[in-house]
Amino acid sequence: MARRNLNDLLYFVTVGREGSFTRAASLLGVTQSALSQAVSGLEARLEIRLLTRTTRSVSLTAAGERLLNAIGHRFDEINAELDELTEIRDKPAGTVRITCGEHVLRTTLLPKLTPLLRDYSDIKVEFDINYGFRDIVADRFDAGVRLGDTIDKDMIAVPIGPQLRMAVAASPAYFRTHPIPKTPRDLLKHICINQRMQSAGGLYVWDFERRGKQVNVRVDGQLIFNTSPSMVDSALAGLGIAYLPEAEFAPHIEEGRLVRVLEDWCPPFPGYYLYYASRRQPSPAFSLVVDALRVRASGSPRSGSRARP
Repeated sequence: MARRNLNDLLYFVTVGREGSFTRAASLLGVTQSALSQAVSGLEARLEIRLLTRTTRSVSLTAAGERLLNAIGHRFDEINAELDELTEIRDKPAGTVRITCGEHVLRTTLLPKLTPLLRDYSDIKVEFDINYGFRDIVADRFDAGVRLGDTIDKDMIAVPIGPQLRMAVAASPAYFRTHPIPKTPRDLLKHICINQRMQSAGGLYVWDFERRGKQVNVRVDGQLIFNTSPSMVDSALAGLGIAYLPEAEFAPHIEEGRLVRVLEDWCPPFPGYYLYYASRRQPSPAFSLVVDALRVRASGSPRSGSRARP
């Protein structure tokens, strides 16, 4: 089927409604000559006269009135839909989908987004709790949250939290029957609680640094988890030594339920980043979410970060 020129139809509808080539040309932003040629071309293709032209007026023929009644409201519907899309673009509304871990959701994302959600009732945020490295583009997420250099270089990365530190901790009951480790290598003699990385499938290697010296240790133990809450619970139960961001242990260390060791081997590193694919026209809702999460003070550069669980 031959492809129709919708511009010519729009020109005809405008002229038919205005009853004037002069007024129609002004509304459409074209010359009267171009407008007349377009309508004449439409009549030639349809092989029927749509307008009766005189030196003083323009009126519809019976065929022209039929065509105007048939298609005129269609252009009105298109314009109305385009106006609604513009309103959606300019009004903060819609759903923002974020994949992240449970800890950063509880300690960073929800506290920072709570004021925004109270102020903008039409914004919705959907969280996917996942400890693997989701492909946010393929899985249709607006953004994800990760630590350090685990973020692909083609992503935009926005810092959303302060620097973090790792911590090594076990219960007092565990250390009553096991010596306090003095160096990371001493962990090889201990029962440790391992973490399996969902992205690569291997066990996380505990990495340490002091005065520029880096030490990696592959620990062993009876328990392996892929989520941090279970590791904390196991450490509290005296089942071994765990290694996690210190915020995961903080309340238990402060109240004496866990004992921290090797603290001088755990330097600070850049914290959480919100990352997302480059986009030309982010929605107002997404822009507000990014702005609410962004760290205002200057932090450590991303380039110096290290991968963390």
